[in-house]
Amino acid sequence: MVQPFGGAAGGGGPSVDRNAPVTFTAEEVEYDREKGLVIARGRVEAWQGERLLRADEFTYDRNTGVATARGHVQLLEPDGSVMFADEAELKDRFRDGVLEGVRALLAANGKMAANGARRTGGTINELSRVVYSSCDLCADDPTAPPLWQVEARRATQDKNEQRITYRDATVRLGGWPVLYTPYLSHPDPSAPRASGFLFPTLGYTRFLGAFAETPYFWAIDDSSDLTVIPILSSRQIPNLGLEYRKLFNFGEILGNASIGGLNGTDTGGKRELAGHIFLKGRFTIDEHWRAGFDLNRASSEQYLRTFRYEYRRVLTSQAYVEGLWDTTTYARIDGRAYQGLRTIDDTRQIPYVLPNAVVEHAPRGKYLGGFLTMDAGLLGISRDIGSSTQRLSSRVSWQRPETDRLGGLWTFKVQADGIGYRAQGLQEPPTYLPAANGSQAVGNVRAAVDWRMPFVRNAGSWGSQTIEPRVQLVTGPRVGPQYKVPNEDSVDFEFTDANLFALNRYTGRDRQEGGTRVDAALRGAWDFPNGGQIEGLVGRSFRLDDQISSPYVGSGLDRRASDYVARLRVAPTTWFDTIGRIRLDGERPTDRRMVDTTANLGLGRVTVSAGYLYSPPLPYLTAPVRSRDEVGLGFTARIGDYWRVTASGKYDLGLGRAVLLQGAAGYEDECFIFEGRFIKRFAQDPTTESLYAANTVILFRVGFKTLGEYFFRAI
Repeated sequence: MVQPFGGAAGGGGPSVDRNAPVTFTAEEVEYDREKGLVIARGRVEAWQGERLLRADEFTYDRNTGVATARGHVQLLEPDGSVMFADEAELKDRFRDGVLEGVRALLAANGKMAANGARRTGGTINELSRVVYSSCDLCADDPTAPPLWQVEARRATQDKNEQRITYRDATVRLGGWPVLYTPYLSHPDPSAPRASGFLFPTLGYTRFLGAFAETPYFWAIDDSSDLTVIPILSSRQIPNLGLEYRKLFNFGEILGNASIGGLNGTDTGGKRELAGHIFLKGRFTIDEHWRAGFDLNRASSEQYLRTFRYEYRRVLTSQAYVEGLWDTTTYARIDGRAYQGLRTIDDTRQIPYVLPNAVVEHAPRGKYLGGFLTMDAGLLGISRDIGSSTQRLSSRVSWQRPETDRLGGLWTFKVQADGIGYRAQGLQEPPTYLPAANGSQAVGNVRAAVDWRMPFVRNAGSWGSQTIEPRVQLVTGPRVGPQYKVPNEDSVDFEFTDANLFALNRYTGRDRQEGGTRVDAALRGAWDFPNGGQIEGLVGRSFRLDDQISSPYVGSGLDRRASDYVARLRVAPTTWFDTIGRIRLDGERPTDRRMVDTTANLGLGRVTVSAGYLYSPPLPYLTAPVRSRDEVGLGFTARIGDYWRVTASGKYDLGLGRAVLLQGAAGYEDECFIFEGRFIKRFAQDPTTESLYAANTVILFRVGFKTLGEYFFRAI
């Protein structure tokens, strides 16, 4: 039966102004006209406004507008939360009233129980003898205490402020009291963002000594917030950090900044005011264009390390505008500034890049049966002292794939480059190319024929096997002396199987390959029906003239016959895979030039990984680094449904010591997080060649979901 009751009561009773009628369904309804009472029994559902009430028995007084519910009372709120009670007396569209034997199911698995509650305006719930937790009860023993809970003499749930506040509160773990506080407040679980103090972070580091962070989160409005993070420490000047977020309909701004100082203990006895700012913005202009900026500056490397802000070797600031049309045309223009943070960096030689502009176009259709791509770029680089270069470049590439009657795959390629330079100061560091000063124009054309013949054998239930020889002939005019051309973007060079068949194997445009060469490789693969594969390749490049591809000694292309490059991937099943790349000396193949190998083995809940890296020093870099000869080992294990353990390390065979040790262990369920991390780096100071005295990080994180998180960190 569905029955609405509203308006003034009949029988000459007092008139009560109610904004909405009470409508309900029940198995049985009794109406006392003289008293103005409506009594409903059996699966009662009553609603008024946006609130729904369920009970075994429901009595509504039309004279006073008071509703009384008994037996399995459920009150469903507009925000989705549910309150349960043994008995409830409600009025004013169920917004005001008193409830006995209260339980509440909140958002994010939050649960609350109390002896009684008083409701005011549908937004304030005052509870007595209250217990709160977001933990599920034990399925085997529901009477056992949850993993954690908050008990309090009384609590107030304010839905307008979206906070729950406790008086005389005790936090219990597994039923045992671990913390008492006369006052405790946390956001309501239904609140996506709420202003207030966050859990503090405590710890000890060798730079800060004992320290404490007490963050305050300010939800400015629906689209922006600010976190204020004061840091007090025993060894340093107080520090103030800020984290800001702002979301627009057309973009966003994110950033963090700080101001503080170093007391002089680690800066040669001199106190100094210091700070940093990391700020970025991303904005959509229209359907084609977007713009953005990154502002990253810091007082020093020591400041970032001391206060544990994000550390970067070089800070890059930029502003850009870019556009995209129909996935065929892309344009971008930006300007960049860099800041080196190490004391050995000469900031006067660090470049400013303005402008850096590029336009790329790849038409959808075919031209002469092939695919065409075109680009043009403008680059300007300047320094406070040293070289300054402006470059205008353009490249046109064309490729046409064909298949012959025997199944051979032919690809015809043409690539043309045109570059104009204006340079000065190249006789100074860091460039040291005095012959490249002045204005000049250079060009290069490369043409190639690439042939592959895949021989495939059906192995029946074992899958298929492939042997594929590949040969590419590349030719073009000889290029002039490379030392007469500025070089800003082709210094870092590495020859691998990935660029063996590239027409120009340099990373940038400032260095070009000329003359004629032949690239050859043999690839083999075994593909299994289960998706697994064993695949490998070995290749080499041969010059047909004395135009050496690379003047860099040790690059792999500094002789007419290049080094050997190879790769091998073994992944026969879903639980094991390994891939390795190697470069061997072309005259003495037993001499390694580069080795990089990784492997992963999955054993149910345990995953084991291992790796090996050998990288020789690169003598052609301005500041060559030492060779690396490292092995690494790590594992990840899941224990039960909630525990996770990881550990890994790296060992330098050349130095005969570890370079990195790290591990973590964590527990996470529906209501609790506990995590511990350990990181120890054996870093070497490039100026003194000595190990840092201490480079160890220990971090503990304890999180009570919907309540807050606590951090402890030591270095």
